[in-house]
Amino acid sequence: MEVKTAIEISEKSEESLFSTIKKRIKRRDFGIIIGAQILMFSAIYLLNNFHPYFQELHFQRMQTFSGRILIYFLFALLVFQVLFLIYIAYLYVKYKPIPSVSDEDLPVCTIIVPAYNESKMVYSTLLSISKSDYPKEKLEIWAVDDGSKDDTWYWINKAKEDLGNLISVFRQPENKGKRQALYKGFTQGKGEVFITIDSDSVVEKDTIRNLVSPFVKDKNCGAVAGNVKVLNKNQAIIPKMLNVSFVFSFEFIRSAQSALGFVLCTPGALSAYRREAVLNAVERWINQKFVGKMATIGEDRAMTNLILEQGYRVNFQKNAHVLTNTPIGFKNLHKMFTRWGRSNVRETLMMNKFIFKKFRTGNKFGVRFIFFNQVIKLLLTIPLTVLMFYFLFTHPVLYMSSALTGTFIFSSIQMLFFTKQYNFVESLWAYPYSIFYLFALFWIAPFAILTVKNGGWLTR
Repeated sequence: MEVKTAIEISEKSEESLFSTIKKRIKRRDFGIIIGAQILMFSAIYLLNNFHPYFQELHFQRMQTFSGRILIYFLFALLVFQVLFLIYIAYLYVKYKPIPSVSDEDLPVCTIIVPAYNESKMVYSTLLSISKSDYPKEKLEIWAVDDGSKDDTWYWINKAKEDLGNLISVFRQPENKGKRQALYKGFTQGKGEVFITIDSDSVVEKDTIRNLVSPFVKDKNCGAVAGNVKVLNKNQAIIPKMLNVSFVFSFEFIRSAQSALGFVLCTPGALSAYRREAVLNAVERWINQKFVGKMATIGEDRAMTNLILEQGYRVNFQKNAHVLTNTPIGFKNLHKMFTRWGRSNVRETLMMNKFIFKKFRTGNKFGVRFIFFNQVIKLLLTIPLTVLMFYFLFTHPVLYMSSALTGTFIFSSIQMLFFTKQYNFVESLWAYPYSIFYLFALFWIAPFAILTVKNGGWLTR
């Protein structure tokens, strides 16, 4: 009786502790969201209250030639971005995901899961794939351990033991990089469609079926991007913020690009490729160099480019969901964004080699408009960063109030979009994230451009 009482007391204490922690987290989250709102509304108040002063500054600048050029340039840039956003919204309205096809029509798929130091998470990934609502005789799963230094290989073999012949396992003798691990599957897999899934991700039951259906419906579909969501969104503040950002990036931006069959990047977390399209490009892909060095990053964006260059469509499937872990700390977050930024610079330069040729049928204006927007961003990143610091030091109140007001407007677009798709409370993280990016991550884009020749993975 005494032991039972002690256990009950212990369990109640634990429940009380968890309840206290949850309440503290909720209060902290509420404080962050409200703080972001206060900061933004304060900026709007300042912009309105100091309007006569700002008008006087504007009048003074218009008296000089350089001032007029700068103001006209910034106005033209704003108009261009608004027009681009309107065009993307128009494409988004046109987008419709492809419905799933029957079992008989589904193609044979090779699913490649490259893993490096993922420990038990890779087991969860492989298990989620095995539970897919997909004919097992049409699936082969390749799990490739890229020279892990932890117990990843143990968990891969545990999956092999549990799943049997459904899964094939391979271990690289040393860490050679994700591209080399995928190459193993691309060159030895037997599927009509190759699917790549990151080893820190889990898929839903109908994900694979929905992901490959566009290949059946459209013979010119060369690749399909999955819909990536945040798995660990309740783990820390950064994943909560990224959750809103990911939804906007995939379900709005990639949906719009998909309406043109011109998705710029098929994400490593979940993508599918037509076998023929991959084999036509795989040797160029694995031997890709940048300024004389072997390319070790941006394997997903590089493969997308090589498939687009062949004239294939690259689509997005909103109904093909994958949940993936994201960084929870600032260090790994900025490293991940830096890697993505460098890849974006490299592959935008590569795209320039075919985008103005007759590389595809259909709408060429739209795809070139999207490309042009990418180029404009790259060309203006460093000049605008310099201009930002100039205004910050010469007119700090004007800069801060204007920047935060602009951030509020863009955040509200993300917030409203997320609210329509999911729920209002989570959507409010759009505001803290935009402020966080404005003050803590603004330097990544210019840094990525200046260090584009560096090819380290950074987060490994």
